[in-house]
Amino acid sequence: MLSAGRARSSQAFPVMTRVIVTGAAGFIGRRVVRALRDAGQDVVALDHARGDVADARYWNDLPRAEHVIHLAGKSYVPESWRAPAEFFQANVQGAVRAADYCRAARGHLVFVSAYVYGIPKVLPVSEDHPVDPSNPYALSKALAEQVCAFHARAEGLPVTIVRPFNIFGPGQRAEFLIPSLLDQIRRGTEIRVKDLAPRRDYLFVDDLADGIARTLRAPQGLRFFNFGSGESHSVREVIDIAQSAAGSTLPVLSSDEPRPGEIPDVRADVSLADRLLAWKPRTSLREGIGLCLQLHAAVAT
Repeated sequence: MLSAGRARSSQAFPVMTRVIVTGAAGFIGRRVVRALRDAGQDVVALDHARGDVADARYWNDLPRAEHVIHLAGKSYVPESWRAPAEFFQANVQGAVRAADYCRAARGHLVFVSAYVYGIPKVLPVSEDHPVDPSNPYALSKALAEQVCAFHARAEGLPVTIVRPFNIFGPGQRAEFLIPSLLDQIRRGTEIRVKDLAPRRDYLFVDDLADGIARTLRAPQGLRFFNFGSGESHSVREVIDIAQSAAGSTLPVLSSDEPRPGEIPDVRADVSLADRLLAWKPRTSLREGIGLCLQLHAAVAT
């Protein structure tokens, strides 16, 4: 499944281009770099060792590139409530610096945003749904989107804004739902969650990397793309799928604690990416969870 995702990306480029990827060592960035290199692209992979992406010095002395995929920044919603100023500094000012580089290099900026729609007014959620951030992390991404869109409209900078829904896969931080559930299953005692009801649209990380790579094929103007599976699953359903994949039947305990401003259901409309990028999600939630379990088992042995 993973190699199939890389093969799809390899058809995205008719000629070699140079691509700068910020956040290249991160959960998503590693897959994007691999997809681009497998496609024969000249990738300049930048990670946290280079410094602060919001600092102008981070961008000094870089070669000219036709594309910048800007992934670097801060994520994780609970942390954004504890330190919102840090998220605004990293995510908004980082986008300002990325746009400045692209303006000088006359390059194409791909800004990887987040789910910024708040509680959906209609399902599935399309790219023209109103933006209504429900937490500081989403707000920082929405403000960064405005920076990128301003330069696209005012100066003709080619900008693609990517809005991933709920991404999962091997190597994700343990605080996120799916790795947390799998860790509890591996411990073999019980599964504890706060709320079984919320539904989310889960997309496997390699499918997202494939979609991001495809945005580089024919950049033009200002474009927005949702990337999700087009389906939603409750926490209860995710637990059932994970237990089935792992062959476990652990008791499930919920404290029934909805988060403030909880979003009850989310499902992406990905028809635009299908129409303009020939992109579709290929990995089901069940298959992706199985791959997470397989990788953990291989590492453990």
